[in-house]
Amino acid sequence: MGISKLEHVGIQVKDLEATIDFYTKVLGLELLEKQGHPDPNLRIAFLGFKQSDETLIEIIEGYNPNLPAEGKVHHIAFTVDNIEEEIARVKEHNIVFVDEAVTTLPNGAKYVFFYGPDGEWIELFER
Repeated sequence: MGISKLEHVGIQVKDLEATIDFYTKVLGLELLEKQGHPDPNLRIAFLGFKQSDETLIEIIEGYNPNLPAEGKVHHIAFTVDNIEEEIARVKEHNIVFVDEAVTTLPNGAKYVFFYGPDGEWIELFER
C-alpha cells in the first residue's frame, strides 16, 4: 500500500497566532513553518517536533469565522509517558477539561480530553 503514516491533521482556527501560542506553550510543539496560500483569505502554519518526522498539525485561519466547537476533526491525540504528570502540567495553563476523569481502556491504556483555544478536543493518551 502507498500510505505509510499519518502526514498531518488540519484544524480550522479563528486566530492563527493565538493557536500557535497555545500549541507551542501548552503542548510543547514547535512552529515548523508559516506559509502563504493561493487564497489570500487563508493563513496556514505547520506545527510538530523538529527532532522527529512524526505527524504534523496544520492550522488554517480564514475558512470559517463561525467555527463549531466540534466539527470534522473530533480530537487530536498526543502520546504521553505519564498521564497524571501531564494533566498536572496542563492544568498550570488554566486549561478546561471535557471531563477530568481519566478513562482506562481494557488494555490498560489511559486517556483524558481537554479543550484547545477554539474548543477542539485534545487527548492525552498513555499506552
